This record gives sequence, C-alpha cells and structure tokens, in this order.
Amino acid sequence: MIRHIVLWKLADFAEGNSRRDNAALIRQSLMTLPGVIPEIRSLEVHDNAGPDAGAFDLVLVSDFDDLAALERYQSHPAHKAVAAFVKAVRTDRAVVDYVVPEP
Repeated sequence: MIRHIVLWKLADFAEGNSRRDNAALIRQSLMTLPGVIPEIRSLEVHDNAGPDAGAFDLVLVSDFDDLAALERYQSHPAHKAVAAFVKAVRTDRAVVDYVVPEP
C-alpha cells in the first residue's frame, strides 16, 4: 500500500477568501473524491491544531493500493480540479509518498 501525505500552507487571503474559508473549501472538495475516484482506499484531511505559527495549515493523508493507483488518482479530472484551486491559494507544499507494509 502507498500512503500519500500532502501538507499545505495557505495564503492569508486568496481567490476572494480568507485562509480559514479556503481551508474549509479544500477539505470539502477533497472529501468528495473517494466517491468519485475508485483508486482511493482511504482519505483524511485535517487542520493544524498546534500553536506553531510556522506550521502547515492542512494535511491530506490518503492510501492507495500501489503507485499506479496513486498516478491514476493524480491524473483524474476531479483531482486535477481540486489541485488547481489548492495551487491558487497555497504558499507552500510538501509531499511524502511511502510504502506501508501490509499486516
């Protein structure tokens, strides 16, 4: 299994919305994807709860059967639409993909 983790820092104001509103829009949009993209085994989106002002604002944690499934997810039109919005409102991004051993 492949675990795909993405962290975003969001602009204070972008696309006519506050950081908080854009975080909510991103979360809502991402949470619709499991019903649209069959390659997604699991998907979670969370806001940073810590006090560190330099921390990332949002984290996406999603699981896929393999790298090919992750690539199909990333090229899916529904994912591309969400990614385009995120790109317009983020200031920074970090990604890690790793193999999770099966039990």
